[in-house]
Amino acid sequence: MSLTPEEKTCFVRDGVAVRRGLVPEDLIAPAASLIDGWVREQMDSSQISAYTQRTFAPELGQHSDLLGLFSNSGAEELATELLGDIQPVTSTQIQIRLPEDALATSQPEKAMHVDGVACPHLDPDELRTFSLLVGVVLSDISDPDGGALRYLPGGHQAMARWFGTEWSLGVTEQVPPQIDTESGTPFLGKPGDVLLMHHLVPHSVGRNHTSTPRVMAYFRVSHPRHAQHRLEALRDPWLDYPPLAAVTATAPTAR
Repeated sequence: MSLTPEEKTCFVRDGVAVRRGLVPEDLIAPAASLIDGWVREQMDSSQISAYTQRTFAPELGQHSDLLGLFSNSGAEELATELLGDIQPVTSTQIQIRLPEDALATSQPEKAMHVDGVACPHLDPDELRTFSLLVGVVLSDISDPDGGALRYLPGGHQAMARWFGTEWSLGVTEQVPPQIDTESGTPFLGKPGDVLLMHHLVPHSVGRNHTSTPRVMAYFRVSHPRHAQHRLEALRDPWLDYPPLAAVTATAPTAR
């Protein structure tokens, strides 16, 4: 299993590639059932804000049924093809956007941001960055108003320029003003679809105005040397992507 030349070119240009139907039903079903059971039986509704900032079902993050969405589906091979080599992935982030009508108070929205930089729950001087975000769809996401992740195609290039010229460690703004006002492109899909998104692509998440939860499993993937050059990787978007050197030299950029 490998990425096509077109998918690699798209990833370099937009910072995003999507592989539809990659994860088979026999992996999706137990993972979705596990999360659904947690929502019905264990979710503490007073902790919705905390779950939104970090992860839902934190006690399930290392469950084999969830980790298998990455390691047993082909997603790990695609991530390795982009990065050349990867650190072991040992945890799953579960993100759920709950229907607004089912909540006593609104679930917090997420403004445009890059994960691990100036997060509201982190010290501004602390970086928790990585190389690649891999998302696996676990529920139908056909309505843009259903709490879909919204990303800015090509935004990784703009963010790298900002990190290199205007930003410094300790700045509390997560993105520059021109990106903060963008609405982004909604990521829509069906269970089993996989999103491969460069860490520097800014993204946001709004409220779910449909009647069903939006459920995603995310995996934060790092090149083995990422921790040694976090700051440099913010300014050079391809530092963690040596296999894409030939593509980055010729591919057009979105912005």
